Amino acid sequence: MSDDKVQFGDRLVDRDEKQRLVGGVFSSVARRYDVMNDLMSGGMHRLWKDRFVAKVKPRPGEAILDMAGGTGDIAFRMAKKGAHVSVSDINPDMLAVGMERAEKKPGLPLAWQVENAEDLSFEDASFDAYTIAFGIRNVTDIPAALREAHRVLKRGGRFYCLEFSTSEWPGFGKAYELYSENVIPKIGKAVADDADSYQYLVESIRRFPRMHDFEAMIREAGFVSTSVEPILGGLVAIHGGWKI
Repeated sequence: MSDDKVQFGDRLVDRDEKQRLVGGVFSSVARRYDVMNDLMSGGMHRLWKDRFVAKVKPRPGEAILDMAGGTGDIAFRMAKKGAHVSVSDINPDMLAVGMERAEKKPGLPLAWQVENAEDLSFEDASFDAYTIAFGIRNVTDIPAALREAHRVLKRGGRFYCLEFSTSEWPGFGKAYELYSENVIPKIGKAVADDADSYQYLVESIRRFPRMHDFEAMIREAGFVSTSVEPILGGLVAIHGGWKI
């Protein structure tokens, strides 16, 4: 891969083009995002998100940045604990879905803002915690996004990421790969009339670094006491790190 080319699923594309293509995927699936996650996880994403927020341990009055959090699934859970959550996403269509959902949950301490994870507008040391769920693999420059996460955290701040990975359970990982490759795009076509977006999402999971490789990237961005909690052998993983 050259410096000018990056992966968009299994395709090599220009760096600037990837952001546009990813934007098209999420604009296409924004209204059916929960359906998409159900298809990708067999409905288990709700349990994984509950576990993720339990790891974050949001506290009343804390300032938390939920990046790639457009539809609000993670932010709503954290705001119910009393945290002040800035929900940021590069895709306005995803944010629009979350803001509509928030209208049915009045009183939660939430703010909504279009942001690029690789170049955040927030000042240094603005947040007690940074969360990103099922979003980091879609970022063009992942190391840049991790460095930005480190920059905007206060000293003692914590980073948590929930992301698909590759299961290390014998047989299970291969079975899920066959299911995702052969079934998910077809269901995407039937449910959302959009096989291509679902095909990209499958490919983006396959291309994402293995758990411990991604943990090393988090350390390289400056975080310490990093951790990884595999779920279903690593089909999904919760990564953590601290800024000191």
